[in-house]
Amino acid sequence: MNYQVSFFKNAAFIAAIAFFSCTSNNSTAQTDASSTDTVNLEYTVEEAPEWTNLFVTQSGWFGGDGIFAVPQDGVRYKSPRANSVNMFIFSDSVIGEIKDGQLKDYKMVNNTVAYVKGNEVKKENISFEWAKGADGKPKSLFVPSTPSSKPGDYYWLGDAFYNHATKKTYIFGYRMHNMDAKDDWSFREMGTNLIILPDGSKPPFANQTQVETPLHFEGSGNGGFGAGVLINTKEAGAPNPDGYVYVYGNGGPKTKGLIVARVLPKDFEKFSEWRYWNGKDWVADRMETTAVTTGLSNELSVSPLPDGRYLLVFQAGGMSTTVGMRIGTSPVGPFGPVKKLYESKPEDKKFIHYNAKAHPSLSAPGELLISYNQNSYDFGPQLKKFPNLYHPFFLKLKFK
Repeated sequence: MNYQVSFFKNAAFIAAIAFFSCTSNNSTAQTDASSTDTVNLEYTVEEAPEWTNLFVTQSGWFGGDGIFAVPQDGVRYKSPRANSVNMFIFSDSVIGEIKDGQLKDYKMVNNTVAYVKGNEVKKENISFEWAKGADGKPKSLFVPSTPSSKPGDYYWLGDAFYNHATKKTYIFGYRMHNMDAKDDWSFREMGTNLIILPDGSKPPFANQTQVETPLHFEGSGNGGFGAGVLINTKEAGAPNPDGYVYVYGNGGPKTKGLIVARVLPKDFEKFSEWRYWNGKDWVADRMETTAVTTGLSNELSVSPLPDGRYLLVFQAGGMSTTVGMRIGTSPVGPFGPVKKLYESKPEDKKFIHYNAKAHPSLSAPGELLISYNQNSYDFGPQLKKFPNLYHPFFLKLKFK
């Protein structure tokens, strides 16, 4: 199914270089009049069944959400090459067996990863990884172990990236706790940690370290940072690099919305060097953080365009059937009106869709690969009825 969307032909954008080209040219692109336009953009959107089917499996890992893509060479804004390796990180994941359409056995763990090799979408190019206990049963790869962690805490994973300056991979880990053991929906975010993987680290990541951060807010806004990362550096392949890493959240000290922090890559672990956008300036006090837009999902992405603009991709309203986009003139906006990219059609009325985001490092030239997650409010019974309900679905945003 192809969804055509046209917003007043934009000659400046059409003349721009191919989006996320796989060329090795890292020069800064010229900005032009289109860089101030938050409305006009020509594109089409189509489903990407070859990507969706990659995650429809019958044995081992057969479901999960979260799904952020982490290029292992740190080059996020160029198309994959034959020797590329991207690591997908998942939050809650199910591991087990499906036979003849029937769920035979499974276990849920709080996080897993997968590796996608090369630039061809083939089953043989993806492998799923999780930890195992002494009994051989699946376990989470990342378990809270910082001083504030309590028994029963677990991680949901935010965005992640490889930092060329420190030669480490950083994963945002939301430390979660279920307040009622009998209620799966009683989860509460207790804090935001950094999970740090040394260069070349492989599952089960025995050499990981974990650091508590000041990037979490309590109160009416709650939430914190880590919902998306923009690595606006030459090394990451950004077309108009300013040298900063921008970290986004859907939360805040006052009201829930898109909040932004930034820091130089070399200072990523020095939280005194982080600066927070207050609507006018970058300030040292995180409590001055101001939301730049609202109506977003808890996971999202901000991706650069060659003409100097930025695409914010999200699930409209948090949980809905609408994958939305806003066009921004800078990493902090202003962002234009919501463009409806895609309207999904859940197979069952109890299914929910959420957390749309883009994956530039897996996108073909001139395209942007986007995923959204599917789950159910009645997870256990629904999983037995629809064993393959719990996995990401993919779309391709194609620029004209």
